[in-house]
Amino acid sequence: MTIETKRTHAPAGSSSIYQDKDAKWHGRVTMGVRDDGKPDRRHVRGKTRAEVTKKVRQLEKERDSGRVRSAGKAWTVEQWLTHWLDNIAAHSVRYKTLVGYRTDVTRHLVPGIGAHRITKLEPEHIEKLYSKMRAAGLAAGTVHHAHRTLRASLSEAVRRKHVSINAAMTAKAPRVEEEEIEPLTVEEAKRLLLAASHHRNGTRWAVALALGLRQGETLGLQWARVDLTTATLQVRHALQRRTWQHGCSDPHQCGERYHKMTPCKTSCRRHKRSCPPPCPPDCTGHARWCPQRQQGGLVLDDVKSRAGRRTIALPSRLLALLTEHQAAQRRERDLAGDLWDERGFVFTNPTGQPLDPRADNREWAELLKEADVREARLHDARHTAATVLLVLGISQRAVMGLMGWSTNAMTTRYQHLTPDLRRDIAQQVDGLLWTDSWTDETRDETTDAK
Repeated sequence: MTIETKRTHAPAGSSSIYQDKDAKWHGRVTMGVRDDGKPDRRHVRGKTRAEVTKKVRQLEKERDSGRVRSAGKAWTVEQWLTHWLDNIAAHSVRYKTLVGYRTDVTRHLVPGIGAHRITKLEPEHIEKLYSKMRAAGLAAGTVHHAHRTLRASLSEAVRRKHVSINAAMTAKAPRVEEEEIEPLTVEEAKRLLLAASHHRNGTRWAVALALGLRQGETLGLQWARVDLTTATLQVRHALQRRTWQHGCSDPHQCGERYHKMTPCKTSCRRHKRSCPPPCPPDCTGHARWCPQRQQGGLVLDDVKSRAGRRTIALPSRLLALLTEHQAAQRRERDLAGDLWDERGFVFTNPTGQPLDPRADNREWAELLKEADVREARLHDARHTAATVLLVLGISQRAVMGLMGWSTNAMTTRYQHLTPDLRRDIAQQVDGLLWTDSWTDETRDETTDAK
């Protein structure tokens, strides 16, 4: 590094520090070669030589370690997150993942740290945002989700050399306490199956409890994937609800009458959950009211992983229930006549259309009350099915294949020690350590010793 008090010619490729005629200090560092073949010469400035020297050495350190960000003016966090969402993540992640990313970006990250340059973003800026989110009453899980989104986006920025260090990798997110899941007991599952037997589409709940299919996989199941002759079922698709998109030329004008202009009052009772914030000035939302809306509603999509594409053998009782359900559906189709919308789904409404996940959740809640079973999420039925496989002593590899998991870690999340299983383990330990023969032998030794 060459240090000059006046601007002079430094050896080609070397760094230089100099003072201009206004007594301000400057530094220039050659970082490599630009796309056009010319030297990539970076410029820094400061009030003192020591300040500029520190900046020059930092650039040299980045260059020597291979962490050189791209030349040109750095993106703001808002610009980068918007570009990442629309042009990178949109083409590489699944729909629901993208929806989660977009929510984190628009509601939390851009309003909180969007004005920073990504090259100037510090872990402390991020941690202050997390503290504000927690102070506003947001759950630690919500903050942690925003943290993962920011970390993923900045990792891509590092790969593309827009920034040399991912500040989100250093920033500490709030600790999320893992929720203890209590799967349904065998007795509770039996009560649910008994109550479901009196319901239309009652077999839908038998599939959830016996096979552990996800909600979307069950609602997206089609008869073409069910072979009643060989008693097998193939999981290939999942039904999901997607957000509608505007099909008109002016989305802002189209949704004008639905724009929310002011925050809700503190005594608001309209919203059961947290009140939504006011719309931005250029709001293009409310697409569900657009007369030309598109790309939304219930959509049948491929399962999210290769492991999710699986074939499952049907227990004989479930096979009988599906056979009866198919016959009942044929009678409904004959009764509906021209109103029937044939799409081949196993579980439908009275006119053949797929079941709405929201209505499905409501029916599950009603079924729990009817069966006098404690409150539980519908997804807890999947935990129950996985735990049943644990009780039966099924191998871990087989469990992964049946449940559609790609990693062993999922077994620890979904398989739980139930009270019955704990008692069974205790009895086995009791039988091993305190057998009658062991007790008699010990008693004889004690007597001899006396």
